[in-house]
Amino acid sequence: MSAHQAALVRRGLQLSYATLAYNCLEGVIAILAGLAAGSLALVGFGADSLIEVTASLTAIWRLRSDSDPGRRERSERISLRIVGILFLTLAAYVAADAVRSLITREAPDASLVGLVLATASLVVMPLLANAKRKVAVAMGSGALAAESRQTMLCTYLSAILLGGLLLNAALGWWWADPMAALVMVPIIGREGIEALRGRTACSDCCP
Repeated sequence: MSAHQAALVRRGLQLSYATLAYNCLEGVIAILAGLAAGSLALVGFGADSLIEVTASLTAIWRLRSDSDPGRRERSERISLRIVGILFLTLAAYVAADAVRSLITREAPDASLVGLVLATASLVVMPLLANAKRKVAVAMGSGALAAESRQTMLCTYLSAILLGGLLLNAALGWWWADPMAALVMVPIIGREGIEALRGRTACSDCCP
């Protein structure tokens, strides 16, 4: 491995570790805040963050075995299947619980913690995703490209979550929370299907 390639791997690992740490914190806070407020969208967002921890671990595993193509390809296939199954399971859970909340008219409480967390993620996640994408392009790393896509997915979910929480807190629109959760479902499900098909690991930016 050349010095330039080694530097790229180190940068990729640093970004993956940073994403891993943030997603762990984000997931725990979101789930606890969501349970306290009765917010399905917030709980679903937190569960997605914890699933994305798997994507970060996958990228780290891949980057650490970058010099062994055979091992890299095997780890990618296995990890993508696991991530895909987890995402599809999450999508099914969020959809079922959102429909139940709409039928029972279960209104969540306003969550200041959720609002702050969603706003912070809208700032942090795009920065991490763009930085990892640049490194992925430079080193042709499918693992890092996959993680950058998962990180950008968190940005989209943050925007949806923030909209639902703001409508519920400001206008008392109780249905905004489960509707925000339902909007998340196809986004989460699509990533799960692509992971099972192996597409997530080889995004358009990487050879």
